[in-house]
Amino acid sequence: MRGASRLSTEIERLTWGHADLAYPADMLLGVLRNQAHTTRVPMVATVSPAPAQPDADAVRGVVQVNLDRAGNTHLAAVSVSVDPAYRRQGIGSALLVAAEEAAAERGRTTVILDSAHNREVSADDPRALVPPTGSGRISPDDPAAIFALSHGYTLEQGERYSILHLPLEDPELVDRLHAEAAAAAGDAYRILTWTDRCPDELVDQYAALATRMSTAIPVAGLDVVEDPWDAARVRDHERTLAETGRGYVLCAAEHVATGELVAYTEIVVAVDYPEMTFQDDTLVLTGHRGHRLGMLLKTANLNSLLRLRPGTRRIHTWNAEENEHMLAINVALGFRPTGVVGLWQKKLD
Repeated sequence: MRGASRLSTEIERLTWGHADLAYPADMLLGVLRNQAHTTRVPMVATVSPAPAQPDADAVRGVVQVNLDRAGNTHLAAVSVSVDPAYRRQGIGSALLVAAEEAAAERGRTTVILDSAHNREVSADDPRALVPPTGSGRISPDDPAAIFALSHGYTLEQGERYSILHLPLEDPELVDRLHAEAAAAAGDAYRILTWTDRCPDELVDQYAALATRMSTAIPVAGLDVVEDPWDAARVRDHERTLAETGRGYVLCAAEHVATGELVAYTEIVVAVDYPEMTFQDDTLVLTGHRGHRLGMLLKTANLNSLLRLRPGTRRIHTWNAEENEHMLAINVALGFRPTGVVGLWQKKLD
């Protein structure tokens, strides 16, 4: 665990210039212990021959295999990391082969591999690797792209990685955007806010929204199906966050006429890291779009976050490049593009 955390920190600093995205060892352990809804198969590559008692410095590479236990039982999500000082020695390939074997042994037929790129290639670059969606361009010379292609993976989607730096230059921006969105939504909706634990009377509706979230966002050509959530899974998710020193701030929109939750947005926080947070899911049900609920909830939730954690300096988020509406909201709030995450897919024999 300590070796994986050390390696993660080094790679995140090298790629992005900061370690906000790295998992501390205790947080990583807490996530791996929770296998109620996702089977997690971690593997590490060490120096060879392996010491009788390897320490953190013996870890040369890590692969994480995540296997959903409900909706996507045909799928494996894989992340490969190799110590920068030991790349191009076959470590990543060995880890990926081991991950594919682990997936196949468990009946999985599709593997999705992710890759991180700290810039998006220019739109006029004729050599750029472009997903079928037409957005999220990656350089063919990027080592991660070469690695994925050499192992038979196809680029299916590009996600924009963005950061909102706080405090904003315009301190009135969020309130102004919120007022404009509130005027568009009118009195048809009521904003509900909670932190860390969904109220018992709303948990079933929240679970239904989380289920819809799994396929409501653009998935390009990725072979994914609906991922079901229920109240028990919500509670399990909240318990894992708490056990790993994290929590969340959430705003939901209730349709006044029906009393139903029709939209939500969530920000995940880390207790011991007050300067940074993560903008997680945002969803507006199809029948309630066009009322600016996305902006209404995001601005309300941002204000809630800043009241609870005034020391926040960075909010990280990821969006499918083809999700133009959500990206427009983020850009209006001040999120700035930082890089691209490639999602590559391969069908196993």
